[in-house]
Amino acid sequence: MASVLLVEDDHFVRAALIRHLTDASHSVRSVGTALEALREISQLPFDVVILDLGLPDLDGGKALKMLRGIADVPVIIATARDDEAGIVRLLNDGADDYLTKPFSAEHLTARITAVLRRSGAGTGGRGRGPAAAPIPEVISVGGISVDPTRRAATLDGTELDLTRREFDLLAYLAERPGRVVPRKELLARVWNQPYGADKTVDVHLSWLRRKLGESAASPRYLHTYRGVGVKLEPPR
Repeated sequence: MASVLLVEDDHFVRAALIRHLTDASHSVRSVGTALEALREISQLPFDVVILDLGLPDLDGGKALKMLRGIADVPVIIATARDDEAGIVRLLNDGADDYLTKPFSAEHLTARITAVLRRSGAGTGGRGRGPAAAPIPEVISVGGISVDPTRRAATLDGTELDLTRREFDLLAYLAERPGRVVPRKELLARVWNQPYGADKTVDVHLSWLRRKLGESAASPRYLHTYRGVGVKLEPPR
């Protein structure tokens, strides 16, 4: 069972989703505005947030940015917008997953299960543990050190400010230094999605590169092989 915050202003959709999520044994609180959602998140712990973009008081994209300022709870975006640029922007702003309306209740439940599995939430381990198997020791790749127990990473002795997903991605690659890891493998093992858009991986790789102080054009640690995958290795 997970604690779910449903942010949806359509009363019919809201009632249907509450009924389905409750039937799936989740604990659900629901609100109809962005400001109500931010107040709930600041006061109560949730395992996952389902955030509609078409809210009456504030655009869901802006609400997502504000939410990320106060919590690292997994967020699934529910949107009628299907343009790639908009979806990439949402992922860059901190969304963990998205669903394009209309979607079935079963599809939503499957996405919630996947997000909870990735984050360790809803199973007594909220927000802990990378998506890959736990690693007992600190991993070092050049000047990068990854501590799975503390869920912390440093670059040349300076702690990196990583989101949960960025850490999971870095940890997975650090376990496999010098190996070109296919995007499909990253999607399946880090995101627990056997299928999906490679764009999701690319967005988070770009985000991680910035934290490492490099770019795709001038890589130091993260090397992309077009059509194949990505490799983490120390600078030469």
